[in-house]
Amino acid sequence: MYIISACLLGTDCKYNGGNNYCEAVEKLIKGHNYIAVCPEVTGGFSTPRPPAEIRKGRVYRPDGEDVTEGFREGAKMVFNEVQRKSEEGGEEIEMAILKARSPSCGSGTIYDGAFSGTVIKGDGVFAQLLKQKGIKVITEEDIL
Repeated sequence: MYIISACLLGTDCKYNGGNNYCEAVEKLIKGHNYIAVCPEVTGGFSTPRPPAEIRKGRVYRPDGEDVTEGFREGAKMVFNEVQRKSEEGGEEIEMAILKARSPSCGSGTIYDGAFSGTVIKGDGVFAQLLKQKGIKVITEEDIL
């Protein structure tokens, strides 16, 4: 089973109300079981919502509001749901394909927290959790 960022499959859950549909992801997962997730929506954030970026291990909105706990809660809730479905179906989680640079799903690189468009090394909150659990995480950019 794959874990996929829902925005990559066309779900309008991106912070600005849109999506990040990626045909390459759709082609890659054809024939595989998957679960589409959005940890931010699961964590109680609306769509649309203000953008968020990680700075010094915390997640902030441009106005300085710290939304870290909502991001962590959403990541935990999504992971628990994925784990439950994996166990019910008797299928291991093979990997996750997550949205690049997202404060939830970014893997390897994220925005720097200054809302300047600058990219730095790091992982989003959900990607960090999956990696801690031993799950392989890639982004759509890894398959393009």
